[in-house]
Amino acid sequence: MGKIRVLVVDDSAIVRKVFSEELSRYPDIEVVGTAPDPFIARDKIVALKPDVLTLDVEMPRMDGITFLKKLMKYYPLPVIIVSSLTQAGSHLAMEALDSGAIDVVAKPGSSYSVGELSEQLAEKIRGAVQAKRRCPPVMPVRTPVPETVSAPPAARAALRETTDKVIAIGASTGGTEAIRSVLEGLDHAMPGIVIVQHMPAHFTKAFAARLNGLCRMEVKEAEDNDLVRVGRALIAPGNYHMVLVRSGARYHVRVKTGPLVCHQRPSVDVLFHSVAEAAGRNAVGVILTGMGKDGADGMRSMHAQGAQTIAQDENSCVVFGMPREAIAAGGVDRVLPLTQIPQGLESLFLPSPAIARGSAVKP
Repeated sequence: MGKIRVLVVDDSAIVRKVFSEELSRYPDIEVVGTAPDPFIARDKIVALKPDVLTLDVEMPRMDGITFLKKLMKYYPLPVIIVSSLTQAGSHLAMEALDSGAIDVVAKPGSSYSVGELSEQLAEKIRGAVQAKRRCPPVMPVRTPVPETVSAPPAARAALRETTDKVIAIGASTGGTEAIRSVLEGLDHAMPGIVIVQHMPAHFTKAFAARLNGLCRMEVKEAEDNDLVRVGRALIAPGNYHMVLVRSGARYHVRVKTGPLVCHQRPSVDVLFHSVAEAAGRNAVGVILTGMGKDGADGMRSMHAQGAQTIAQDENSCVVFGMPREAIAAGGVDRVLPLTQIPQGLESLFLPSPAIARGSAVKP
């Protein structure tokens, strides 16, 4: 395969220059052109035929969201959103992900150094070019989990013997919609959930707020010492690692800085290793779509401590990298399509599938 051809679309000349210079350092990536607005970008897409677009969402003449929707309809390409760290920019980035974008990065001048930004953007471009074309999101289908991948009855019974349970989820490219699909499909009575989605600082708050409005569970961006409890899902804040800590019979999270792990902060491996230590067999790990190997070693540690583990299957992944690496590392018990993961989780924790669902309220 030749170099990945990238078109940078941004009204800022500085951003276009920084992205072009930084990306040119990578031998597998070529910036074939830049455009200051969607109208010029439209012509350059036809002429240059890029593999991946980086797209600002706040531009003159036509906003990035409108352009993205037109692009997905008439000339679908993998698109990485470039957005500011303002509240408006974060919410626009979430709308762009809903509209078919693959991933999101923060504009230069954020908490990332130029070097870290370069590495993050290059990785996202590599993931984007591997990504399957995004389909409109669908609600999970409540179909039976195949018997061949069901947890043994003894394992399910062992999980129900205690009350201190936790679910840990990790995802990257394509993960925002995968996490939404899983959480929307879960009952409000599920155990506490801790989540790492590779995403820049400040965007995770908008992501959590969006999910909180869609799901039966409470969803929030994690803060240091937040309790992990029934009916709550905590999302690691961008640019911070999150670890699970046990205090007596209760869990809480610690949010902390630290070096990048697998080129990521937050890192799925950091979370999963902490869950293996703090929760052991009373945890369930889920690894969803994403490029790279973050989470594979941590999931193997969870599995070794007796946790049940689930990986998203290849057909339903946008990028099968992270689940594939976890499977290859020997840390996965079950491989399920995305639509069956909510029921797979509920089969481990809820006493009966006949639990009333429609009238549930957040605790």
